[in-house]
Amino acid sequence: MNAMIKENAPAKIEFIDLKAQYRALKESIDARIHAVLDHGQYILGPEVAQMEQQLAAYTGAKHCISCASGTEALLMSLMALGIGPGDEVITTPFTFAATAEMIVLAGAKPVYVDIEPDTCLIDATKIEAKITPRTKAIMPVSLYGQVADMDAINAIAARHGNIPVIEDAAQSFGATYRGRKSCNVSTLGCTSFFPSKPLGCYGDGGAVFTNDDALAKALREIRVHGQERRYYHTRIGVGGRMDTIQCAVILGKLERFDWEVQRRIELGEAYREKLAGSGVKLLAVRPERSCVWAQYTVFVEDRDAMQKALQAQGVPTAVHYPISLNRQPVYRDDDSAAQTVNSHWAAERVMSLPMSADLGEEQMARVVAAVRSLR
Repeated sequence: MNAMIKENAPAKIEFIDLKAQYRALKESIDARIHAVLDHGQYILGPEVAQMEQQLAAYTGAKHCISCASGTEALLMSLMALGIGPGDEVITTPFTFAATAEMIVLAGAKPVYVDIEPDTCLIDATKIEAKITPRTKAIMPVSLYGQVADMDAINAIAARHGNIPVIEDAAQSFGATYRGRKSCNVSTLGCTSFFPSKPLGCYGDGGAVFTNDDALAKALREIRVHGQERRYYHTRIGVGGRMDTIQCAVILGKLERFDWEVQRRIELGEAYREKLAGSGVKLLAVRPERSCVWAQYTVFVEDRDAMQKALQAQGVPTAVHYPISLNRQPVYRDDDSAAQTVNSHWAAERVMSLPMSADLGEEQMARVVAAVRSLR
C-alpha cells in the first residue's frame, strides 16, 4: 500500500527544473564536457571562442567577450569605460546587489532612479533629472526577463554627450526589444550564465556584448589582468576568464535555446491567463517587447503568510528582491530612498513562482490552483 501511494504521488514541483533540462541535453553536454577533458585546455580553450562567436551571432552584436560571471561583466564594462572615483552611474535600486556593488567597487557612486510600478523596470522618464556633469554611465536593469525602455534611455544618453549605456541583462538573455535582442540594445550589454538564468552553465559565467571595437579590445585585455599580450600589461585588469568547461555547457544548451525561449514566453502567457482574477497583481509586459521570465514574478499582499501556505501545498516560491538597494545597510541612501517609493512598494510585495522551460502543464495547474485557493 505504501509503495502504491508513493508511486502515485504527484511529481515534486521544482522552482527551476535544471535536472529535467539536463536529461534532455545529457548526451550533447556530456560529450562536450568530455571533449574538454580530452584536450585539456581548461582556460581559454577552443570552446570559449566558439561560444563567443555563436552568442555574438545570436544577439547580432559584433563582439562577445566571455567572463567569469555576470558580476564580473559589469565590473569589466565600467573599467573599460574608465569609470572611477568622482564619477556617477545612474541605475535602479530594485535589483540584485551586484548592480550597485560593481559601481562602488569601480570607485563611482550609484545614483538611484525609481522603477515603473507595473514592470519593475527603471522609469526612463525620471532619468534625465538625475544627470549631472559627473554622470559617466547609465545602467538600466532588464529585470525578470524583460528589457527596459532602451530607446528612450539611449536618446537621453545621446542628448547629454553620448553617455555610455550599460544594460545589466543578467536575467534577460534571449528577450527582444523592438525586434532587437537583449545585450545588443546599448553601448554595452552584460549577461550572466549562473545556472538558474535563462541560459545558464553549471557554475559561474557571463559575457559582455558590444559593437565598439575599442571597448571590445579593452574588455579582452581587462579579462586577462590587463594584458595586451602575454606578460605585457597595458591597463589594470582582473582574472575574469570563463572556464572552458562552462563554455562547453553553454554550447550544449544553445542547441535547444530557441525552443526554451519560446517555451518560457508561452508559459508566461499561460500563467497570465490562468491567474487572471485570482487576486494577485501581474507584471506588465510592454507590447514591443518579449519577456523570457527568468523569474515569473507577481505582486501579493501578506507575502510571508502566502509563501508559507504555498509551501505547505508543495509549491516553492522565492523573493527577488525584498529590500531596495538604497535601504541596504552598505548602500543606504536616505535621500534617494525618499524618491523611490515604487521600488519600496514592489520590494514588499514581489513573489516568484516556479518557472523553467521544462515546467509541465500539470505542475503549473497545481501552482495556479494553490495560489487561487489562498485568495
